[in-house]
Amino acid sequence: MPKNSKVTQREQSHEHVTESVADLLAHEEPLDYKNSSLNVGGAAAKKVPQIDAPENDGRPAWNSKLQYILAQVGFSVGLGNVWRFPYLCQKNGGGAYLVPYFILLLIIGIPLFFLELAVGQKIRRGSIGVWNYVCPRLGGIGMSSLMVCGFVGLYYNVIIGWSIFYFFQSFQYPLPWSDCPIRRNGTLAIVEPECDKSSATTYFWYRQTLNTTSTIAESGGLNVKMTLSLLVAWIIVCLAVIRGIASSGKVMYFSSLFPYVVLFCFLVRGLMLKGSVDGIAHMFTPKLEKMLEPQVWREAATQVFFALGLGFGGVIAFSSYNKIDNNCHFDAVLVSFINFFTSILATLVVFAVLGFKANIMNEKCVVENAEKILGYLNSNVLSHDLIPPHVNFSHLTTTDYAEMYGVIKTVKEGNFAQLGLEPCVLEDELNKAVQGTGLAFIAFTEAMTHFPASPFWSVMFFFMLINLGLGSMIGTMTGITTPVLDAYKVQKELFTVGCCIVAFLCGLLFVQRSGNYFVTMFDDYSAGLPLTVVVILENLSVAWIYGTKRFMQDLEDMLGFRPCIIYFYLWKYVSPLCLIVLISATVIEMAISPPGYNAWVQELAQERFQSYPPWALAMCFALIVVAMLPLPIVFIARHFNLMSDGSNKLSVSYRKTMMKDMSNLEEQDEARSILGAKPGDAASAPSRRPYLTPAGNKSFDPNSLSPSSCYGTGYQNAAIISPPKSRK
Repeated sequence: MPKNSKVTQREQSHEHVTESVADLLAHEEPLDYKNSSLNVGGAAAKKVPQIDAPENDGRPAWNSKLQYILAQVGFSVGLGNVWRFPYLCQKNGGGAYLVPYFILLLIIGIPLFFLELAVGQKIRRGSIGVWNYVCPRLGGIGMSSLMVCGFVGLYYNVIIGWSIFYFFQSFQYPLPWSDCPIRRNGTLAIVEPECDKSSATTYFWYRQTLNTTSTIAESGGLNVKMTLSLLVAWIIVCLAVIRGIASSGKVMYFSSLFPYVVLFCFLVRGLMLKGSVDGIAHMFTPKLEKMLEPQVWREAATQVFFALGLGFGGVIAFSSYNKIDNNCHFDAVLVSFINFFTSILATLVVFAVLGFKANIMNEKCVVENAEKILGYLNSNVLSHDLIPPHVNFSHLTTTDYAEMYGVIKTVKEGNFAQLGLEPCVLEDELNKAVQGTGLAFIAFTEAMTHFPASPFWSVMFFFMLINLGLGSMIGTMTGITTPVLDAYKVQKELFTVGCCIVAFLCGLLFVQRSGNYFVTMFDDYSAGLPLTVVVILENLSVAWIYGTKRFMQDLEDMLGFRPCIIYFYLWKYVSPLCLIVLISATVIEMAISPPGYNAWVQELAQERFQSYPPWALAMCFALIVVAMLPLPIVFIARHFNLMSDGSNKLSVSYRKTMMKDMSNLEEQDEARSILGAKPGDAASAPSRRPYLTPAGNKSFDPNSLSPSSCYGTGYQNAAIISPPKSRK
């Protein structure tokens, strides 16, 4: 209220005031009765609070909405969409797997993604600051997210380093992994035995790229080529994030869009290859009986969970740079469906190419076994009468071979196994499930050697992998740097460079000759269970401690509309229940599955499962414990008042908003005291707008929780126990 107003003068003086109401109002600023929360009838009209623009609090902001969406897409769409989702489809019933995945995306993925976007945008802080505000005793959620981001970033960038190595190796013709190397001993030239027993691409991956040892216990020293590749990867990541969203946002324009260009090019090229339709048909032929298996639903829930990047803190960090009135609900739905359709697109590409590869391998199998049959015919092991008259060995089709194979198997039933003939069925080739590095660096790489202009496609493929990994790494690094920069006043560039240097030094563990086994260990143990615990605590802290009704009200005030009531039930009941089931299934799976890894045995030229030695087993469980350790430590420390609750680190804009809302309430109280027709009207408190909850029409009272409740004390103090503002 203006300082020279008569109401203010009246407060500062004990003189009797004789002015009329009209005279008093004539000196005040006009009151908009339609938009005011207090109209003449006493009913509250809906009005979105005027919140200071994010630019006013000095926090960086996205240059455009497109830049922000691309950042979220780049973070959520990663290597898992290319080499994990297709494998799960193949393993879990083909097209039938899409049904549980889509259902769980709707009831778990989108609601929890929306929740993380909303809390980041509302509180405008990284993961540590957000959960310190929502529930100080559960402030360890943000610290656990940061720990998991650190663990994942260490090994994820190693995969980018592998892709960088293959990218530079692709600039030669023929590709270095297209043929087995020849070992010369004087005038004698023989094929490398290890390569001859496996394949050219497998040999190049395990021997010439990783030069891997046979056990995790045998270090073998640093692999110089992989060390240099890892250094290049960390330099690229550091340059992308060194200036925060000012630099990473620009990188996202390319790193998020380029993979789609490559995927569409591969899809068009793949559909033109022989056998591609067989691969796609195999992929999308639904095996409906698989939907009844609990394992399929568990793996679908896990994939939904990790595909969107929930719990890492990157989603919250990116959304914290948004304007306060940004429609984060639209963003959550859009990014989730982009992620889903990207997985479908990648699956089409992968199985089109693998269908082509399966046909090539099947034809090769037919030729090799036909030569065996000819040898048996010439040596009279087999009779010529067993060969159908229409079979022509010079133009042998897969159908002719299948018929001939069936006749020989029937006649020679007793000693058929001694012949060593293979059935050469295309379905068997398509059923060979590969995922992860096996898909990207062996199966897909081998298929590209049969492409015309194979170096071009190899360059495009590995450049796509680099960009997919870079987008995810930018989000992971933002999940680390944003909470720390929010909490401590350190120079952004210096801190980012320091993080990258430390990460590179720690990453030397993964570029030993045994480093591939440590990548598998970190992938299996450092993120799965800790992230699931983090997300369920996020869900419970908002839905059950902060309060779902309160959160829905915050969303309405922030967005200007009330989210669909289905979110109330999803956040309150469905998502926590699903996450509890997922945690239970994960723990059971870890308990019944022997901890181990697939080691490459050089003498056998194949992988063999090996159990972890005791020290490695202890390391596995240490990763889980260290990632979740901040949760109990912070809870105990704040329960016994051993550390600050973090409420002094709230967003500047959020504080301004709360103080402005309190100021508006005080001015509305004065307006009511002036406009009140009766003395009782002037003393009455302003009416609150009823909030329709699932339980019925109940008035939502933000002061209903006691000051000792768990949610952020900064908001309590501002809204509940702060003394009235002095009007001087």
